[in-house]
Amino acid sequence: MVEGRIVCEQLGYAGVRKVTHSGYFGPAKRRFWMDNILCEGHEKELTHCHFDGWGVNDCEPSEAAGVICDAPVGLEPEPEVQPEYYEPKYRVHYTHKMDVRLRGGRHHKEGRVEVRINNGKWGTICSDGWGLLEANVVCRQLGLGYARDAMQTDFFGGSDIAPHLITGTECYGNETSLNDCLHHDYLRGVLSCHGSLNHVAVVICDHLAPDLVIDYYEIERTAHLEDRPMALMQCAMEENCVANEAYEIQRDDPDWRYATRRLLKFTASALNTGNIDFRPFKEKNMWEWHMCHMHYHSMEVFATFDIFDHSGVKVAQGHKASFCLEDSQCLPGIPKKYNCANFGDQGISVNCSDVYLYNLDCQWVDITEMNTGSYTLKIAINPEFKVAEMNFDNNAAICNLLYTYTYARVDNCRLVRP
Repeated sequence: MVEGRIVCEQLGYAGVRKVTHSGYFGPAKRRFWMDNILCEGHEKELTHCHFDGWGVNDCEPSEAAGVICDAPVGLEPEPEVQPEYYEPKYRVHYTHKMDVRLRGGRHHKEGRVEVRINNGKWGTICSDGWGLLEANVVCRQLGLGYARDAMQTDFFGGSDIAPHLITGTECYGNETSLNDCLHHDYLRGVLSCHGSLNHVAVVICDHLAPDLVIDYYEIERTAHLEDRPMALMQCAMEENCVANEAYEIQRDDPDWRYATRRLLKFTASALNTGNIDFRPFKEKNMWEWHMCHMHYHSMEVFATFDIFDHSGVKVAQGHKASFCLEDSQCLPGIPKKYNCANFGDQGISVNCSDVYLYNLDCQWVDITEMNTGSYTLKIAINPEFKVAEMNFDNNAAICNLLYTYTYARVDNCRLVRP
């Protein structure tokens, strides 16, 4: 929402009403110029935020971001022009029966998702916003395990074969059936589906899936403060691992190397408790070489580190350009398979952990400008749900953070979803 607000305000609007994703307004027709944008909230223009670099991206046309802004400053919105995409969402009424099936696939575990309500005609689901959370519910409802992939395509037949029956499907991910998810009012009879007209919701199910669990005890045990000179952070600064104020100091102060930054450091460890290896979603030829660390990075956003105040406002966040994935340590009897060195395969084996020690570059949150006090620290892995898992409810830890002038304490951590 922070990035969306900055876009809307830059365009002269009062604020942001909604941030969209997954090609909400249709697939991108032009080049992607910015990817992995991280704003801290005080920027006046989007170009002042952190991002990977002009034109550096791994985006698909269906991943285009968008915003819905509030009315321009000084103008009242006109109710009669309120567009269709503001319509509310509902759960299927308990008196209505929704059946689900897969059709058009090469086997029974894949295909376009078709639904029917009250034994009516079968129809498809609008693909707008369709993702792994929704696909997991379908696979669970059909007894087919977990979602291996969620697609927006007509590869298995599109809406020309079976028209859209429901739109705006939105699931939390732990529902037992699509009835429990949110949808636009399917009783209206007039459906509006954004994006490619013929694309529908598609799933590929599998009984094998990874499942990452974050070790919040390790976060509590290792969290501490460090004041580090900026002269020792040049590699980290190349990867956007410090707050915007540090780059302003670097730009304006000729003696910036002698300035220090206060860092909240900790170790983050993720154990794969699933029944198949966790692998990056990017193809190997799309991995990025990082000179500072002398190895390839296979995931741009594998973990996020955020600090919130009592009002829920994000006051600091960790920045990390990208990540490599490897078996740092495994349970007894489990051999290590993945390694970041050279151009080897990357991933996290079953019963192995990828451990980012607190003494590694960028394994911190820059809190130099943050006031002392009590906060909430949230550390999430696979936060964008880009890699399929059995369960996302154990992918993040929320902790209490006490920050004083001389020390920081992290405690009372608990597992949540990103």
